Amino acid sequence: MEFLKQNVWIIGLALGSGIGLLLPLIKRSANGSAAISATEAVVLMSRQQPLIIDVREPAEFAQGHLQGARNLPLAELTARLTEIQKFKQKPVLVYCQRGKRSAAACKQLQQAQFTSLYQLEDGLDAWLKANLPVLKPSLKGA
Repeated sequence: MEFLKQNVWIIGLALGSGIGLLLPLIKRSANGSAAISATEAVVLMSRQQPLIIDVREPAEFAQGHLQGARNLPLAELTARLTEIQKFKQKPVLVYCQRGKRSAAACKQLQQAQFTSLYQLEDGLDAWLKANLPVLKPSLKGA
């Protein structure tokens, strides 16, 4: 008991470190995808070149999207799975505007046996808040 009293800060540090190491596992949501921040998504994109799926509607996609993103609206995702079958064993990054639709999309993709799913936490809103670039349509004739 005396040991615990004298070394409480070391024990606290060890516990805090353990929790920090386990945090990525804790962040893994029930739908089988890892929720990652915009910064973590940039690292994923540069290291693993995932398939990037934007599940927003085409009009939203046209307003701006991540470079290399493929627009597969949530309502069409199940019907269009054949387009992305070859990515079942590869990393897939899914996003929407705020994160709700991408969570539903990840659930559908998990049910279709996609094995490496990542969901952009807080969606495109978080990406923009981090001042990361999006592709926007160019103004023709300007």
